[in-house]
Amino acid sequence: MGQRKYFGTDGIRGKVGESAINPEFVTKLGWAAGKVLAGRGTNKVLIGKDTRISGYMLESSLEAGLSAAGINIGLLGPMPTPAIAYLTKTFRSEAGIVISASHNPFYDNGIKFFSANGFKLDDDIELAIERMLEQPMTCVASDKLGKATRINDAAGRYIEFCKGTFPSELSLTGLKVVVDCAHGATYHIAPDVLRELGAEVVEIGTQPDGLNINDKVGATSMSAVVNRVKEVGADLGFALDGDGDRIMMVDHLGNVLDGDQILYIIARDALKNGKMQGGVVGTLMSNLGLENALAKLGVPFARSKVGDRYVMELLQQKGWSIGGENSGHVLNLNIASTGDGIVAGLQVIAAMLRSHMNLHDLSSGFEMYPQVLVNVRYSESSADPLEAEDVQQASREAESALGKRGRVLLRKSGTEPLIRVMVESDDKAASEKWAEFIADAVRKVAS
Repeated sequence: MGQRKYFGTDGIRGKVGESAINPEFVTKLGWAAGKVLAGRGTNKVLIGKDTRISGYMLESSLEAGLSAAGINIGLLGPMPTPAIAYLTKTFRSEAGIVISASHNPFYDNGIKFFSANGFKLDDDIELAIERMLEQPMTCVASDKLGKATRINDAAGRYIEFCKGTFPSELSLTGLKVVVDCAHGATYHIAPDVLRELGAEVVEIGTQPDGLNINDKVGATSMSAVVNRVKEVGADLGFALDGDGDRIMMVDHLGNVLDGDQILYIIARDALKNGKMQGGVVGTLMSNLGLENALAKLGVPFARSKVGDRYVMELLQQKGWSIGGENSGHVLNLNIASTGDGIVAGLQVIAAMLRSHMNLHDLSSGFEMYPQVLVNVRYSESSADPLEAEDVQQASREAESALGKRGRVLLRKSGTEPLIRVMVESDDKAASEKWAEFIADAVRKVAS
């Protein structure tokens, strides 16, 4: 496995105008991807984006680079990430390219790729693109240049797909649902899906202006949807993030349900309906309450590293279908090839209707353990604090005191020089005490 210079765990991401997110690099990236993908069947690549103002610039840059490599382009316009995965597969395209920085502010953006089967690109193709980026850019002969066409019915096709994942014998008639689209890529999709299935829909975060994506709305800022659910007396609410691959939900009382609770509801419903395939994959950050609640149902549980890419890898390795993160990425590989916020929300509503329970009662099947997270900054030039004997001893002491009623997780942040100390147990005071105890040990060796 070669070392990646540009691709992270979720494509290439950064501040617009800096690092790799500028017109010059993105044109070259489009060309490099085109050269690697050229001659593989349809010779066509789809491009979709979220609602950031920089999407126009980056879309044009990718289009120029792909055309120079002789690749035809289908432009989808603003579309959720999972829609681009789905459409890449249905259009038999060589790849789908998503221009989005997900839940980040508008001044960031990113580029990620899906393969022809709707999954993240294989590592060997990413590495081949990286190697091609080192070559001087060329241009095919004029009669071989790629053409670009706009795919006008993309939103309608994806709306039909989402509706098709909802059981045909059920209807949302009589349900009032608040949907918060984060002024992002689902703004013209999610409300229509719910309305066409019969719900009364109250929209927020559906007026993007290029600069307001994820700004005080969406899955990373839940107060907007919580307040609206209570104001209008809705049965439930859900909030998507900027590119629509994450969801957080709200019950009729205004309680927030995170990805762990959503995962539990979907898994329990699959088990009741004989559709559970093996077990459930969470991550190192998944709540211990989820693991214990699934154990009570007799459902196996496994943890991957943090990141939906790693959840996907472990699901495929085990041959299981349901997995996700507490941040709201929820995967059900029997339905979609990537995390899909709208589809996950519909699965939860289907579970509500089938069990004749409201969302509050449906989510009361397990107790969330209080998680305490302390971040400790360290100097990257010094020795690794996680290797220090004093830190390891403090961690062992905490684990011994908590026993089976809690757990300790120490890990480095993937984006900045921080050690993340996480302690969770059924006793919040104990979690706080031991998190501080370990954090102190880290501070002493990190200073």
